[in-house]
Amino acid sequence: MNECNCSCDNCNLDQDFGFGFGPQVGTPAPVFEDMTTYHQGDFKKASLADYAGKWLVLFFYPRDFTFICPTEIQEFGEHYEAFQKLNCEVIAASTDSEHSHKAWFETDERLKEVKYPIIADTTQELSDAYNVLDDDGASQRGTFIIDPDGILRYALVSDGGVGRNTAETLRVVEALQTGERCPANWHKGDKTLGKAE
Repeated sequence: MNECNCSCDNCNLDQDFGFGFGPQVGTPAPVFEDMTTYHQGDFKKASLADYAGKWLVLFFYPRDFTFICPTEIQEFGEHYEAFQKLNCEVIAASTDSEHSHKAWFETDERLKEVKYPIIADTTQELSDAYNVLDDDGASQRGTFIIDPDGILRYALVSDGGVGRNTAETLRVVEALQTGERCPANWHKGDKTLGKAE
């Protein structure tokens, strides 16, 4: 259990991970089960256990029918096969409903070819578990990489006004998979700094 002597309202002392701010890298990723998703025209269920033995990029975005979000979803879609070649799946989430996802994906040309599922986190529990739930009920731009053993290996939350660099997320997966120390600006094929301990 975390201990804190501050008097702010932001510390959740009931959490068993991190510093009261969300899941901590190097610990088991918060589990999700039977979450409703929109996936290529259908509504399906998804659980973290579905991805056991694979790497997983879980990314949150604020809202359907917005400006930056579809550019990110499209970019992850365009890189999806590259992630799959690394034994890595992609799943996205927002607090919008599955019906909102469906309406958006069927009317926005940029999203019609996206092949990975989109979680409808209508209860906001998943966003809360990953500590990306904003005061207005929307998810923040959180990106999480989970390894085949269910361990959280990377976490990044960025300002809502700045879209992610999908190629950078792919680079991080490649770096993590080396199991070695990768210096700044490392790319696949570059020399590493030796085995990570």
